[in-house]
Amino acid sequence: MVFAVRAAHSLFSVYFLSCLAYVYYAGITRKRGPALAFASGSLLVEGAVLAANGGDCPLGTVHRRFGDERTFFELFLSPRAAKAAVPFFTVVTVIGFGLALARPPRPRGRG
Repeated sequence: MVFAVRAAHSLFSVYFLSCLAYVYYAGITRKRGPALAFASGSLLVEGAVLAANGGDCPLGTVHRRFGDERTFFELFLSPRAAKAAVPFFTVVTVIGFGLALARPPRPRGRG
């Protein structure tokens, strides 16, 4: 069961990293539209859930329930680096939002 929980957590992580990558892509290319809104909304919901949980992922409780004492980031990082992962990704996300907001969409050409 621990493997299943880790696999599910990995899928969530890949999804949110994809959303973050899309925010940067949209900011760099000045793309706007439903995909950017969906990616941004997903990241904002994730941030709200993390904030409501004191900065800890709520899936950590699920890990512990099945006997997995390591946090998700501790599977890849040292405990010290794992503690810094959420604040790091928060900063990276805020920068991505700033990039998307600072680069307005290109005006459409007349044609």
